[in-house]
Amino acid sequence: MLIEGIAGLADRKAPVTIIGSGPVGLALAVDLARRKIPVLLLESGETNANDTIQQLSHARLTDARRHDDMSVAVARRLGGASNLWGARCIPFDHVDFRPRDFIDARWPIDAEVLAPYWQRALDSTKAGANVFAADTPLCPGADPSFSPDTLERWANVQAAQNVHAEAIRSDPHLEVRTQATVVGFNLGEDGRATSIEVAHSLTGERVTLPVERLVIAAGGLETTRLLLATQQRHPALFGGKDGPLGRYYMGHLIGEIADIVFASTDLGRAFDFMVDKHGTYVRRRLIPTEATQIEHELLNCAFWPVVAPVADPAHRSAILSMVYLALAVGPFGRLLVAEAIRRRHIPDEPKQILRHIANVVTGMPQAIIFATKFLYRRYFRPERLPGFFVLNAANRYGLFFHSEQAPKPTSRVWLNGDVDRLGLPELEIDLQFSEQDIDSVIRTHDLMDDWLRKAGIGRIEYRMALEDRRAAILAQASHGTHQIGIARMGTDRTTAVVDADLRSFDVPNLYLATTAVLPTSGQANPTLTAVALALRLGDRFAEELFAPPAPVHSSQAAVL
Repeated sequence: MLIEGIAGLADRKAPVTIIGSGPVGLALAVDLARRKIPVLLLESGETNANDTIQQLSHARLTDARRHDDMSVAVARRLGGASNLWGARCIPFDHVDFRPRDFIDARWPIDAEVLAPYWQRALDSTKAGANVFAADTPLCPGADPSFSPDTLERWANVQAAQNVHAEAIRSDPHLEVRTQATVVGFNLGEDGRATSIEVAHSLTGERVTLPVERLVIAAGGLETTRLLLATQQRHPALFGGKDGPLGRYYMGHLIGEIADIVFASTDLGRAFDFMVDKHGTYVRRRLIPTEATQIEHELLNCAFWPVVAPVADPAHRSAILSMVYLALAVGPFGRLLVAEAIRRRHIPDEPKQILRHIANVVTGMPQAIIFATKFLYRRYFRPERLPGFFVLNAANRYGLFFHSEQAPKPTSRVWLNGDVDRLGLPELEIDLQFSEQDIDSVIRTHDLMDDWLRKAGIGRIEYRMALEDRRAAILAQASHGTHQIGIARMGTDRTTAVVDADLRSFDVPNLYLATTAVLPTSGQANPTLTAVALALRLGDRFAEELFAPPAPVHSSQAAVL
């Protein structure tokens, strides 16, 4: 049931209250409601984007070159950041959960703990089957230090509110409130959260809502912001001012410093998007295997071939120029790709428009055929085409990297002293990239080049001299949509905010369901892993709520 506003909210109390309606919060809420566990879910935004409400997520960026604008990183509306993402769904790898001496983080669970939850997480995101390896090896017998046979897959439905539309509309155990911004929570003498303060997102009217189990699933930055605001009133919470809360902020290093030249057209074609037998789009990636990562102390990294930079008309491609012109028109471009991706392809002021138009005119028939096929496969098929890949006769493509970022305590967020119009303190964000991050990307490229040549697959050709590669990676180092590590899980309150079950060490009935709890960033987009952890939390709640009451001993019975 979907209700707008906070009228009557003070009289509502559910066994589980969830803050945030993104893919993680909705996955947990719907899972509990299906078990007939009443859930109250609070969303700050409305069903559609509202600029006035979105402004509540304003933050100060220490270095705007390193972090996405908050309009790209956060979406205050039903469905949360799923309205912005590209819908790539990949689980974290086994190596991500392993203790690695060269990474300052330890997971409190191993990979096997989440094994039962991957398929459930994929079902909750409409992303197909728990299959992330190609059926047929691309290069049988090749040296196993790298693999071209792992898959990434995409959801067929991008927005979480559409995935769960029926449950939001009709499940009697699920109540979703929009325009309801949580601005703080209150603690009892026993340290438990007793109630939360909820403000109407537009009018500022406030109510106090009692809670039993409180789950914050408001995205990494907004979840951490709410905890920091609480810590401001209770300085000893969450490890204190020098504790882990707000530190170890990670996203991913992404970009291109080289081209990959395949030995044949068929090898290039193998990395195109394809619909697998489970009914979703998948694509091969190139990755260093776990043994290679451990031996060379590499951060986890994935690579895939991409088209030439669309903004440069020197490619002389009618298709790529047409893509550029489409993306340059903001409202239309945002229908084609996620805004964070669009901004990385398009400069603030579109340039060389006439040269792009000339390219399109020269190859008009080819461009029209491509556009027709693309739009049909993206919007009129049950399988949602996530992007485009254009083959070329030279078998030469950009080599995109998506690399793990090492956790460093100086990469962090904190309260900057300002408050929003509802009185909640605002964030300062200082996302930092380290020498370890950059060095790992360079060494992984070099090792893969050697492997490609030995396997007869192709070669890497760098776009700049060796001495310029570090600067080129740093120039592209910018993120903000993945928001990992700033409220991480662990084994004790001095190094982590929540335990293996996502329960706060300091507030026993407070849980965090967000990418912020992940201690490392891996090479994968973090959403699917956060959904899997949330569904595991749902199992814990079900065990508690459906467990029979503890037996009353005879001595207790006499007192009663």
